[in-house]
Amino acid sequence: MVASKTVNETKEKLSDLGQEHVFNFYSKLSEAEQKTFLEQVQSIDLNELKTQVDRLVLGNEKEADFNWDALKPADYISLPENGGDSALWEKAKSLGESVIKEGRVAAFTVAGGQGTRLGYDGPKGTFVVTPLSQKSLFEVFANKITRASERYGVAIPWFIMTSAINHKTTIEAFEANNYFGMPKESLFFFSQALFPAVDLNGKILLEEKGKVVMTPNGHGGSLRALVDSGATEKMRKEGIDVLSYFQVDNPLVSCIDPAFIGFHVLNQSELSSKMIPKAYPLEKVGIFCQYEGNNLVVEYSDMPKAMQELLDENGEIVFRSGSVAIHLFDRDFIERVGSASSADKLPYHKAVKKIPFINGSGEYKSPKELNGVKFEMFVFDALSKANNTVIIEGLRNDNFSPVKNADGIDSPKSCQKDQLNQAIRWLNAADVELDISPEGNKTKDFSFEINYRFAMDEEDFINQWNNLKNKPTIELGTIIE
Repeated sequence: MVASKTVNETKEKLSDLGQEHVFNFYSKLSEAEQKTFLEQVQSIDLNELKTQVDRLVLGNEKEADFNWDALKPADYISLPENGGDSALWEKAKSLGESVIKEGRVAAFTVAGGQGTRLGYDGPKGTFVVTPLSQKSLFEVFANKITRASERYGVAIPWFIMTSAINHKTTIEAFEANNYFGMPKESLFFFSQALFPAVDLNGKILLEEKGKVVMTPNGHGGSLRALVDSGATEKMRKEGIDVLSYFQVDNPLVSCIDPAFIGFHVLNQSELSSKMIPKAYPLEKVGIFCQYEGNNLVVEYSDMPKAMQELLDENGEIVFRSGSVAIHLFDRDFIERVGSASSADKLPYHKAVKKIPFINGSGEYKSPKELNGVKFEMFVFDALSKANNTVIIEGLRNDNFSPVKNADGIDSPKSCQKDQLNQAIRWLNAADVELDISPEGNKTKDFSFEINYRFAMDEEDFINQWNNLKNKPTIELGTIIE
C-alpha cells in the first residue's frame, strides 16, 4: 500500500506548480495502478518541466531575434577530388588508424524509433535492408564494426540507445541473432529518457487515468542518456575518448571512418561533423552554417526558401553543406553537455503536435487539431558549445542513403539501389570489369552484394579482393563475403 504521506507530498509539489489535475483520477485506480502511477510522477523532474513550460509554452522567456543576414555557409574540409589537400587527408587517415588501434574509438547508434513509417511493426533497427542476404540495419552495422575491429586488431565497442517502446524487443533481437556475431561484452544498451507532454496552456496531459503522456526527449537527449546510463563512465574506464555517432536509419554510413577520426583528433575537436553536399537546393536536411563565430545547424524548415535556393557564381548551392547526423564526440565534452546540471546543457525545443489524451471527465480524445507540446533536444545544438569544431566533406554514395519512407525517396528500394551502385563502384576500383553501368538500366534486373563483414570501405575492399585466391564470378545473386 502506498503511504499517504508520499502521496500527499507528491500532490503538494504538483499543486505548487499548477499541475494538481494530474491526480484527478488517482482514487479510482487500483492499488497496483496507484503504485505505478506514483512512481511515474515521481520520476519527472518537475522543476525542469516548469522551466520549459515557462520558456517555451507560456512564453515568459523571450527568445533572441535571429539575424538571417549574419548567417554564412560553414567552412569545411573538402575531399581531395573536390580540391582538398591530399597530403592532409593521408595524414588524418594515418592518425585515425592509430587512434582506432589504440582502442580509443567506440560506435554509437541512436535507435529508439519504430518502423511505423515503413509499414513495419518492430524496432527500426530490425528492418531488413540488404537486397539479397536480407540483413537488418542492426546486422549491417554489426558487420561494419566487426570488420573494422578485425582490420585494426581491436575490439570496438558499440553503444546502442533504445527507447521505452523498443528497449526489450531490441535486446531480444540481438539475443535471437547471437548478437550478429559481435562479442556480447562489446555491446552496451541503454534507453532514452522521456519527458512529459503538455497542452497549449502548459498543463500535463494524461494518456490514461493513471498514466502521464511521456515522449522521447529528442536525439539531443542521447548525450544526457550516455551520461545517466553510465556509458561515458564505462568509456573512461576502457580508455575510449572518441564516439562515432550515427542514426539507425542510414545503412550506408561509415561507422568507423579513419580519416574522419584523424581530423577530429588532429584538431583537438570536441565535436566533429561530416557534411554531404545537398543534392538540390530544397533537400530536406539540416544545413551547416556559421553564425556569430560559431558553427551551427539550421533546420531546412527554418531557413527561408530564398536562402536555400541561392547559387554562387559557379552555379553551386551557397548553403550546400547538408547535415546527415554523422558526428564524432569527445567523451569529456559529452559529459559536460550531457549533464542536467551543467551550464552547457542542451536546450529544449518545443514541437506542437496532435496528442491523444484523457480529458477532465476521463474521456479519451484523439484531437484533429494541434493541442499539445512535446519537448525535445537536438544533438546538433552541441555544435555551438564545442571547442575546435571540424566539418569534413563526405561522399553521399558512401555515407548517406537513409531508409525513412515506405516508397519513393529515402525508401528501402532507393537504398538497395544505392548499395548496388556502391558495390559496382568498389569492384570497378579494384579493376574488375563489369558489363553494367552503375546508373544504367542494366542494373534494373541485376543484383549482387558485398557483405560489409568482408570489407568496410572501398580501400578495404580493394585489398580484400586482391588477396582472394578464388575470386567469385560476379553474376545475378552473387554475395561477396
